[in-house]
Amino acid sequence: MDPSAPAADWSEEKTAMNQQPPPPPYPGEFYQGYPPPGPGMSAPQPMGYGAQPAYGGAKYGQQPYPQNQYSPVNQSTVMVQPTVYVAQAPLTDPVNDHLCYSIFTMLCCCLPLGIAALIYSINTREANHMGDRMAAERNSRTARTLNHVALGLGLGCFILMVVYMAVVFSIVGSR
Repeated sequence: MDPSAPAADWSEEKTAMNQQPPPPPYPGEFYQGYPPPGPGMSAPQPMGYGAQPAYGGAKYGQQPYPQNQYSPVNQSTVMVQPTVYVAQAPLTDPVNDHLCYSIFTMLCCCLPLGIAALIYSINTREANHMGDRMAAERNSRTARTLNHVALGLGLGCFILMVVYMAVVFSIVGSR
């Protein structure tokens, strides 16, 4: 026998997908294809759950529906609306992000505060692109404040360094 050949009971005829299986046998009938039970053996028990109670009646210890309340028989159709996604467009008049100021203060004045200001500047730019004006204004204000503080620290350190150098040169020159 060829293993690639279809089985002997194979049919090329198409069958409907909604074709119902044969009903189960009645109690007391023996299943076809099985031998009848021998002496001292009982007939096979029918499969399934048995008879169902009437719909709306008391089952599983539940109370029946009162007549004046909603019952599942009077159901109405529920329409589901499609999901709508709303995306904001970039701002038409974007908030100033102070990016160049942040880069300058990071490189020339105070590195840690300049890095923090640069991060807030980038967040301002992203908020402008996402259309979130409140976040853009908050991040811009924080970046500007950090830049002012970094510039003040940088100028203060520079002035102190110049004064220190002048005092050291005046002391060295007087000896």
